[in-house]
Amino acid sequence: MTRVPISVQLYSLREEASRDFRGVLRSLGEIGFVGVELAGMNDLTASELARVLDDCGLVVSSAHVGDVSVDGLNRSLDDLQTVGCSIAVLPFLPPDAFPDLDAVQRHADTINAAHAVARTRGMRFGYHNHWWEFDTSLEGRPVWDHLVDRLDPAVLTEVDIYWATVGGQQPDQVIAALGARAALVHVKDGPADEPASAMVAVGSGSLDIPRVLAAATHAEWHIVELDRCATDMMTAVADSYRYLVGSGLSAGRV
Repeated sequence: MTRVPISVQLYSLREEASRDFRGVLRSLGEIGFVGVELAGMNDLTASELARVLDDCGLVVSSAHVGDVSVDGLNRSLDDLQTVGCSIAVLPFLPPDAFPDLDAVQRHADTINAAHAVARTRGMRFGYHNHWWEFDTSLEGRPVWDHLVDRLDPAVLTEVDIYWATVGGQQPDQVIAALGARAALVHVKDGPADEPASAMVAVGSGSLDIPRVLAAATHAEWHIVELDRCATDMMTAVADSYRYLVGSGLSAGRV
């Protein structure tokens, strides 16, 4: 079985990156990560970032973008294409975004429109879940199901396995139901008991990581993300890499 390359969402290291972004990227390259998922460029231009990434031996697996207006999205896609990234992801819609099915349809229309913009540029667009899409129900079904039903089938999903668990779902089942749409997997670990709990290095928490990733047969990237951590974040990210690559679940660069 071909192992899936490993990336890391740079939001995990936002505090470290605010002090020394180049140093963070250099450390991630030395650890052996294949890619990074962007959450901004920390005051570097796209051209500068492209050079730094190349020096560190890293590629951009994907990127989170917040502005999905036509003009805002096109500006972001200009930068992403400069750094060699072909996948943009809307990182969240707020917990109160889904009061009824009309609202779900409006948000689906927004995501579909962003996907259409990306597609004209030979790129792809996706959506990343949190827990509230799963623990909020409308007409007896989770909001997540209603949203996915209304998205263009070509819109990819970035399944956050931890938040799906917090939302009361079995993440392997969520991924299996999505099939080829589950192109990106956010791999994180922790107690998964409530949203505010601190996360831990992947492989040292409560999630059955091997079972979940075994269901992700269409995954193009395994992306480590720890929103917060009870220990040093860079250490936790490195430990996550060692677990995933050392267990043969993901593929590193070295």
